Amino acid sequence: MPFSRISLRHGKSADYLRALSDSLQRALVDTFDVPEDDRFQIIHQLAEHELIFDRHYRGGPRSDDYVLFDITTGKTRSNAQKQAFYLRLTALLAESPGIRPQDVMIVVSNSHGDDWSFANGEPAAPAA
Repeated sequence: MPFSRISLRHGKSADYLRALSDSLQRALVDTFDVPEDDRFQIIHQLAEHELIFDRHYRGGPRSDDYVLFDITTGKTRSNAQKQAFYLRLTALLAESPGIRPQDVMIVVSNSHGDDWSFANGEPAAPAA
């Protein structure tokens, strides 16, 4: 049950954003064993002064096409799963919508089932 926030510079087309979203979902399904219909994403398009990033820190060089994926998952994934996810997502994004791997930053955080309520104020999992 991942929840994803995607942040990038303002000005991309609806088709570009859909390709971004679809690539993320495909990578989650392929590597994190996420069901196809478990899709909760928010895309933030920000002005240049609202998305501040270093163009060379631990990678790069980053361009104006830099994208940050901030993903919260409901269960812990192994290091091998996360590495497979990082590689799969960057490969899919290179195919569509054409983002260079140097422009992709990914942050994966974990939470517990009782930290989530999908509807009706009911927790997704009982508190332990």
